[in-house]
Amino acid sequence: MTGWIAFGILIFLLAYGVLLYNGLVNLKHGVARAWANIDVVLRQRHDELPKLVEVCRQYQQFEQATLERVISARAGVASAREQRDIPALGSAENSLRTSLGQLFAVAEAYPELRASEHFRQLQGRISGLENSIADRRELYNEAVNLNNVRVEQLPDLLIARLCGFGLQPLLEFAAAEKADVNIAQLFKG
Repeated sequence: MTGWIAFGILIFLLAYGVLLYNGLVNLKHGVARAWANIDVVLRQRHDELPKLVEVCRQYQQFEQATLERVISARAGVASAREQRDIPALGSAENSLRTSLGQLFAVAEAYPELRASEHFRQLQGRISGLENSIADRRELYNEAVNLNNVRVEQLPDLLIARLCGFGLQPLLEFAAAEKADVNIAQLFKG
């Protein structure tokens, strides 16, 4: 009889371990899915930025330094995204958003550019993509938080360490990104 009780307890523990493991796998894939959703929008924005730069470049007197900052920041985001370096991506995103803000601020001095249908469409498309990135970033960070809480709690911690599940990094932007926008600074170019 004692053998059957021990066998029952062993089966229960094994089933419980499998349930914990499957829950951790589900969370890991939730983080990967949330990252893939961000990646799609980052790629879309990545593809739109050269079009915006080219439209601005058509105006010969448009400030080249501003365009170069956008191009450089775009390359930084692409590199961090491809390497899936989440902390570097947050920093690169901050740089890109700052340079895009400067580009749009400088564009205010060019009435022909602002009147361009192509420019307005690209500006609207990029602004929409920025909103999508913010929404998907929130979902990604939620998935990461759920994962990180589970891999640090008992008894999940034991299964997580045994099976190699670990903490995932949050996608955080610099403090300047969270602060109020300094409009005067944007118009200094």
